[in-house]
Amino acid sequence: MDEDVRRQLSEQSTKLDAIYHSVEQTRKYFLWTLIITLVVLVLPLIGLFFVLPGFLSTYSTGSMGF
Repeated sequence: MDEDVRRQLSEQSTKLDAIYHSVEQTRKYFLWTLIITLVVLVLPLIGLFFVLPGFLSTYSTGSMGF
């Protein structure tokens, strides 16, 4: 019985190590997904915040016929 318990503990330890590795890999995937999402969505919005006023003033000036 003692040997059976030791074998089960050893198997559980191996499985826990595999689960830990999988969770860490998933965490890294989520982190990079967040970073890429911020780069693709937030940076263009910040750029648009600075470019849009200049574009609107040029557009409105051009449409007035001056």
